Formats: sequence, structure tokens, C-alpha cells
Amino acid sequence: MPQPHTAVYTGSFDPVTLGHLHVIERASRLFDKLIIGIGINADKKPLFDPQERVALLENVTHDFSNVCVEVFSGLAVDFVRSVDANIMVRGIRPLTDTAGEFTMMMANHQLDPGIETVFLMADERFAHISSSLLKQIASLSDDDEQLAKFVPLKIIPELRSKLRS
Repeated sequence: MPQPHTAVYTGSFDPVTLGHLHVIERASRLFDKLIIGIGINADKKPLFDPQERVALLENVTHDFSNVCVEVFSGLAVDFVRSVDANIMVRGIRPLTDTAGEFTMMMANHQLDPGIETVFLMADERFAHISSSLLKQIASLSDDDEQLAKFVPLKIIPELRSKLRS
């Protein structure tokens, strides 16, 4: 039987943004345990490999005692089941994500009606942030203060290093 107070937040987190971190913070207060599932999507060319993303996420979430990070491949619902959870957390940005997230939620419900999806709306400060936007800003600007408006300060050196290579 799934643990009712364990939730899973899945995504590519390539890299983790302030928007992701805000959802993690909020979800960690709502649930006894939050598992961050880094999904491997063979169709995407990630900037960071899975283990680098784990390290980045562990770095920015180490103060949350109830948060852990894992990598998975395949369907998110299968991953949620595999960790004995039945709650999937999804962060949504106003308008831009709503239709796609609703479609995904309905598909997940068809795949496993026992898994509930909880949506957390992005704070207005983070509603516009996407990984592709921050990669563009990071590659065009050397100003770390500007970049810190989009990503956790702790990951800026790794992001800069990865973009240079």
C-alpha cells in the first residue's frame, strides 16, 4: 500500500531553476517525504548528465530533511509506483503549462487511477522561467547577479562551466 504522505515531483531539471526550487520548498512542507524524480528523456539533448543533475539538486535541497533525489527512465507513473507513493506533484506556470499538464494528468490517470496529481502554481516571480530561457541568458551574459534571478546561486559555477565546454 502506498504511503499517503509521500509525493513525487518529476522533471528533467536541466538545470534546476528557482521555479523548480520554489515548488520543491512548498511541496516539502505539504508532504512527509518528497522524492524528486529526474526523468531521462532520450529525445532531449541535456546540458547536464543525470548524475550531474542529481548533484545539483542535492546541493540546493540539502537543507530539506524530507527531500531526496533519484533518477528514473520510463513513465512517471511507473516511477511513482516503484517508490510506493501515490501523489505526483506538478509545478505549473500560468497559461503556458496548463493545457499540457492537464493532458498529462489525464493520461497518467488512465495509466494508474490510484495516483493523484497535485498542481502547485508557480509564484509570479518564477512564472516565466524555463530551462531554455536561462541557458540562453547564461550563454549571452557574464553577469552572475542577473543569472541568479533565474537559478540558485549555488549552481551558477557549474552552469557556467558546462556552457563553456
